[in-house]
Amino acid sequence: MLTMRDVTVRLGGHLVLDHAAAAVPARARIGLVGRNGSGKSTLLKVIAGTLQADAGAIDVPRQSRLGYVAQDAPSGTATPFETVLAADAERTRLLAAVETARDGEDIGEIHERLATIGAFAAPARAARVLSGMGFDAAMQQRTLDSLSGGWRTRVALAAVLFAEPDLLLLDEPSNHLDLEATLWLESYLAKYRGTLVLVSHERDLLNNVVDHILHLEGGKLTLYVGAYDEFARQRSERAAESESQRARQDDKRKRLQAFVDRWRYKAHSAAQAQSRLKALARLQPIAAAVEEQEVEFSFPSPDALRPPLLTIEDGAVGYDGTPVLTRINLRIDPDDRIALLGRNGNGKTTLARLLCGELPAMAGATNGSTKLKVGYFSQYQVDELVHADTPVQHMARALPGTLPTIVRAHLGRFGFSGEKADVAVRHLSGGERARLALALITRDAPHMIILDEPTNHLDVEARDALVAALNEYAGAVLVVSHDRHLLQLVADRLILVADGTAKEYTGSLADYRTLILSQPDDDEETTSKAARGTRKDERRAAADLRERTKSLRQAVKTAEADLAKLTRQRTEIESALNDPKAQGPKRGDLMKSHGELARQVAAAEERWMDASLALEQAETAPG
Repeated sequence: MLTMRDVTVRLGGHLVLDHAAAAVPARARIGLVGRNGSGKSTLLKVIAGTLQADAGAIDVPRQSRLGYVAQDAPSGTATPFETVLAADAERTRLLAAVETARDGEDIGEIHERLATIGAFAAPARAARVLSGMGFDAAMQQRTLDSLSGGWRTRVALAAVLFAEPDLLLLDEPSNHLDLEATLWLESYLAKYRGTLVLVSHERDLLNNVVDHILHLEGGKLTLYVGAYDEFARQRSERAAESESQRARQDDKRKRLQAFVDRWRYKAHSAAQAQSRLKALARLQPIAAAVEEQEVEFSFPSPDALRPPLLTIEDGAVGYDGTPVLTRINLRIDPDDRIALLGRNGNGKTTLARLLCGELPAMAGATNGSTKLKVGYFSQYQVDELVHADTPVQHMARALPGTLPTIVRAHLGRFGFSGEKADVAVRHLSGGERARLALALITRDAPHMIILDEPTNHLDVEARDALVAALNEYAGAVLVVSHDRHLLQLVADRLILVADGTAKEYTGSLADYRTLILSQPDDDEETTSKAARGTRKDERRAAADLRERTKSLRQAVKTAEADLAKLTRQRTEIESALNDPKAQGPKRGDLMKSHGELARQVAAAEERWMDASLALEQAETAPG
């Protein structure tokens, strides 16, 4: 379906794609992955034809319809519904033709073709796609110009999905979606009948949608069969095998070289030495596996406060005297890990702003420690960074009067060490800017961190680092995210923001996914009482299971935190051992500590595996 032959692209003098080549099978669902800045978006643009390659070629079968979401969101006075319907170019053309046709035979042929392509069912299908993207009936009829940029981007995505092209190219499609729309998109793409090339950093989306992984690294492409977890396993095994082969070759090279050095000038063995010398020349060097720099960061530990950190009783919050949420009853303790669920527009951000103090309560009682400090991350903070300033300049403004060494030490927690702290924001990647924003909101070691879609610019490795940092953090965490993998690893409490209030959700994320995907579209009949009763029983059973496994889930969480902490300590000691100054008694102490930590890490891994197995058995056991 899609063949890339020696594609080479240079941008600003930098080689992005270097004779990249791959053959994508027809109707394959491809996950295009790689580190931020590796060239994934560039490759999509070349395939879409919006960027010309310096060399090489892209081959797509003739007459294939290609779908690609442009960077510019649609605008104007048309409605989302009209925009999506117009995306089916053939339907639009045929409807216009039938209005002007005069010949009865021509009219008949047009109507026959309209029936063949399902043109008369298209309005209902367009409404379903928009509904999946989070548009209710009223929003589908608003003008594009009345919508925010994020919602207009959703319209563009809905339009390309509705058109059902033969080759669909999607670049981080979930970045502007909430969890609910992401779940719908995942379900839709898993059944997509054309060829799909999807750029994403979300493990669940990649695991549940794609059947091949196309890995872009160093300007080259490698195609793997399977979803993301299978790719990660295969890549790890390949790297280990390559390193093993390289080590064996290095050993052989050393032995050959030693023989040559010893006997090449001895008369009785000169011939053998020459033979070894030729063998040495024939040895093609195996490159060492490229070790990508690991992304690590950590949140500063806050001073201890007695629980609860914050309570709200029968609270209300809103804007300009109009409440958005009422009947809020919430308690947050220092060790809480909370995920806010609910569609965009239901009030998740409003609740987050109430908790961080940006919005006052309109009713009810709100009580919290006078010493409570809250760090609040949202996307606008990333967008408001000063592009001409460096991380050091940003942090120095946020911490006036603080010693430069302390400013740099805090930046170092988030990967801005040495010269990296002095690079202008304009030269930082999206993920690095997000990490700088996280560093700024945690500069005073807050007791609670509220994160509103923190992963939009983070690649897989950075998301894993964020999970590790959150699990090690000693304060409370409240997160809004469409990344289900992150929520599963971090959150142990779920709060659903819907119907004008915020309530504890007693099911699991899997239950919530089932609930979202089973909800009828606006044009379908209301579910029967019997079906509602069945779902009620299912929710009650899910709540019982969640209560029974509470201690096991806590054990898994504790084991994960212990393992992360011990692994970090071991890494620090390994770094110290690599220091030339670590000699004599000091090195002996470090070696002893390293050995002890190795045993502790092994024990922690065993505890984690035992706890995870026990939890899995409990969750899958009948009754």
